[in-house]
Amino acid sequence: MSQDIQTITPAEIKTRLANGEKLNMIDVREDEEVAAGMIPGAKHIRLGELPDRHGEIERTDEIILICRSGNRSNRACQYLHSIGVPNLKNMNGGMLEWDNLD
Repeated sequence: MSQDIQTITPAEIKTRLANGEKLNMIDVREDEEVAAGMIPGAKHIRLGELPDRHGEIERTDEIILICRSGNRSNRACQYLHSIGVPNLKNMNGGMLEWDNLD
């Protein structure tokens, strides 16, 4: 059962960070992927650890999930939504698109 998860683009995130906004971003990639670079300020919780660590996610009015391409972060959104976490957004295009921004 797929819920309609809101999305946000890497460009929107980059603009908002540049404007000084503090965003609640969760990076669900694996350790070796994160070692190659993360969006500054993002918190790293691997997708497989979400069932045990979702309590560490601050419940703010917007929670942005990030992965390499947008697929795992979408799964993370679906899972978190299923356990009642509100205000989820999936970063479309993931870090692949982020890395292509100027």
